[in-house]
Amino acid sequence: MTRIKFGTDGWRAIIAKDYTFDNLTRVTEATISWLKDTYKNPSLMVGYDCRFNGVLFAEHVANIAAQNGVKVFISPGFVSTPMVSLATFKRQASAGIIITASHNPPSYSGFKIKGHFGGPATPPMISAVEDRIPDTVTAYTEKFEELVDAGQIEYYDMEALYINHIKEVFDLKLIRESGMKIGYDAMFGAGQNVVRKLLPAARLVHCEFNPSFNGTPPEPIEKNLKEFQQIIRDEGIEVGLTTDGDADRIGMFDERGEFVDSHRIILLLIHYLVKYKGLSGKVVTTFSATGKIAKLCEHYGLPIDITKIGFKYVCDIMLKENVIVGGEESGGISIAGHVPERDGIFIGLAIVEFMAKTGKSLVELIQEVYDIVGAFAYGRNDLHINQDKKWEVVDKCKAGAFTAFGDFTVQRVETTDGFKFHFSDTEWVMIRPSGTEPVLRVYAEAPDKAGVQNILTQVIDTILA
Repeated sequence: MTRIKFGTDGWRAIIAKDYTFDNLTRVTEATISWLKDTYKNPSLMVGYDCRFNGVLFAEHVANIAAQNGVKVFISPGFVSTPMVSLATFKRQASAGIIITASHNPPSYSGFKIKGHFGGPATPPMISAVEDRIPDTVTAYTEKFEELVDAGQIEYYDMEALYINHIKEVFDLKLIRESGMKIGYDAMFGAGQNVVRKLLPAARLVHCEFNPSFNGTPPEPIEKNLKEFQQIIRDEGIEVGLTTDGDADRIGMFDERGEFVDSHRIILLLIHYLVKYKGLSGKVVTTFSATGKIAKLCEHYGLPIDITKIGFKYVCDIMLKENVIVGGEESGGISIAGHVPERDGIFIGLAIVEFMAKTGKSLVELIQEVYDIVGAFAYGRNDLHINQDKKWEVVDKCKAGAFTAFGDFTVQRVETTDGFKFHFSDTEWVMIRPSGTEPVLRVYAEAPDKAGVQNILTQVIDTILA
C-alpha cells in the first residue's frame, strides 16, 4: 500500500491517484484508533469544503467512524476549516476532521485533523495517527443513512455556530454603518456563504460553487487575484478581503488596489490590539515571517517566539501561554478572543473593525506601523523543479556550499526550518522545500520591491546553475 505521510497541515494528495477511498479508509481508521485509545466515548466533528466530491468523502469518514462506535457530528453543507475547529471546541468533541486540501490545486483533496481545543492537531497527535495507519484496507458497508436514523451520525450546523460567535466578538453594526465599501473574493472557497450573511453590502467576487476554482489554485496571493484587484480599482472599493479554499488563510487589498500581505496584517493586528485595545501578551510567528514583527514587539515590550513553518507549532504555544497574535507568512493568523486556529474571515473582520473604529484607511494604518518599524518589501517564488534538483539544492544548503548569491555575500545563516541567509540587517533570503506541495520555495525581504526582486533573481540563478 501507498505510504501515507501528513505534511505541514494534514494529508493531501491528488484525487483518484493517491487520494482514493481506500487510502481515506486507512487514514480514517488510524484516526479512530487514536481517538478510542485517547478519549472515553469519543466524538468526532466532520466537515468538508467546496472541493470535488467533498460531501462523499466526508460521509465516507463519518460512516467508518460511526461503525466503529464513535459519535459523529457532520455538517449539512460545505464549511470552512475554522468552522470545524470552533464547533469541535464549542461542542466539546474529541476531535474534528475536515476534508480539504486548503490552497492546493483543484486536483487535490485532503484530510485535516483538529484537536478538542479547536486548533490544528499537535505534532504528537499527528505522529500517533501516522503510526496507526494500516497497510491493509478494511471493507465497510455503506450505512450512512441508517446511522443518521439511528442517531450515531447527527447533522450539526457549524456555520450558524460560527456566525453567532462572530456577532459576539465584532461590532458588525459599526462596520455596516461606517459606509465603508468592502470587497470579498472567496476564490470559489468555503467562506462565500458566511461572508454573504455577515456583510450583505459587500461586493462579492467568485462566491459561487465551482470545484475547479476556474483553474486557479485558491491561494490568496497577489498573482492569483488580478481580477479582484482590478475590480477594487475600478469600483472604488476601500478594502478587499480574500480567503483560500477552506477560508483559513487571508490576503487583503488597500484602497489603491495594492496587495496587503500577511506580514503587514500581523503588524496591523499587533498595533490594533496593543495600542488601541490595550491588550498585552506574547506574539508567535513562523520562521519565514518578516523581522519587522520582532521590531514592533520590541517597541511595545512584547515577548515573541519564532517557530518552525506550520500553524500547528503556533497553536501549540497558544494553548500554553497568553498569545495575542499568532501567525505565519502564508496568511494563516489567529488572535486573542478566538480558538487557536487560522481564520481568514475572522482576521479580515478584525482589520475592517480597526478601520471603522479609527475612521482611517488601510494605507493610513499601515503608515502608522511603518512610522515605528520602517517600510519593507517581501517576495516569494515557488520553484516547480524536479525532485532531484530540489533536494540537490537542499543538500548544498546543508553543506554550507552557498557563501554568496551573485552580488550578495552571506553574513550569517539560520536553520530553524529551511535556510535563511542574511546579507544585512534588512536583506535576507530563505530557501525551503514545501511541506505540502512538490515545490522549492524561495523567500526574500529588502527595503523595497526592486531590492526583493534583485535578491530573488540572483539567488535563483545561483541555485539553479
